[in-house]
Amino acid sequence: MQYPGNKIKVLIVDDSMLYREILARGLASDPGIEIVATARDAFEARDMILAHRPDVMTCDVAMPRMDGIAFIRQLLPQYPLPVIVVSTVSEAVFEAMNAGAVDFVAKPDMGAVKDVETFIREMIEKVKIASSAQVVRLEKEVVKRTLDDGKRENRYQVIAIGASTGGTEAIHQLLSGLPASLPGIVIVQHIPPVFSRMFAQRLNATTGFQVKEAAAGDWVEPGKALLAPGDQHMKIKRVGERYRVECFAGEKVNGHCPSVDVLFESVAREAGDKAVGIILTGMGYDGAKGLLAMRKSGARTLGQDEKSSVVYGMPKVAYNIGAVEKQTPLGNMAKSLLALLSGGGASPRNPL
Repeated sequence: MQYPGNKIKVLIVDDSMLYREILARGLASDPGIEIVATARDAFEARDMILAHRPDVMTCDVAMPRMDGIAFIRQLLPQYPLPVIVVSTVSEAVFEAMNAGAVDFVAKPDMGAVKDVETFIREMIEKVKIASSAQVVRLEKEVVKRTLDDGKRENRYQVIAIGASTGGTEAIHQLLSGLPASLPGIVIVQHIPPVFSRMFAQRLNATTGFQVKEAAAGDWVEPGKALLAPGDQHMKIKRVGERYRVECFAGEKVNGHCPSVDVLFESVAREAGDKAVGIILTGMGYDGAKGLLAMRKSGARTLGQDEKSSVVYGMPKVAYNIGAVEKQTPLGNMAKSLLALLSGGGASPRNPL
């Protein structure tokens, strides 16, 4: 059977016949997606990859004979293929992302029709994003905490970071390379609610920072990082010489809640030239206007470059509108940030 060249060819890997069938029918309901094959385990999947050359693979984590994480680690060096992990809620998804998967979706409650419908809509969107994603091999050797010489300009008080697709590993790599004595960090990552708490816990355990899922009233403080809850917007508010966060439910902005623009615009308004903004890998344009507002207010700004981005969407839009003062590979982002904080680098140009 021949498949139109403009359709996204998808391979589904799951040991559950029920999930394979639900995914196959759900994804195939979109005219832009074609299911080329399904597989019960990694060994069947390997044969299907050779036979059908899919554009995207969805993969379960818990499978017999070889789990999904081991499969992804072994697969990607030989066949650089965008993989979306489809799993029950657990920290294993972050291991899969570390192995090279580009995104993940939680399996739904099969007894709830609305949950299944939401799951299918999300999967269709993720497959389309993944089809244009780069399978980026993170430069593990640069994930070493940068030595802290302590020489920084005192005016910087807030570091704001925004990311989407590919962002969990990008944020982890960036924080892992930074000294924990930096100004307070606030982060928006497009991520589901339960996973945002787990992601914060993972960052807290594996970086030098105290990281937590933000709650209204939390203070932005040196050595600490606050991650927006997966279903709430986050802003900062200046209180005297300090800053605290506000977290609240609201309509999606640029298709997202939390929205990077909501955070960045508040940082521009409340912190001005006392802030640094960083926009990382992600699909779409969320965060670009907010980063431009930050730069216009006197903040320093950095953007991830195309080569190191899983999806060069958000950083590209931000760069194109003049919001990014300096574009840099992810592996150099920690050094670039420290250079800005110490007063190094070129002075911000007027982006107006």
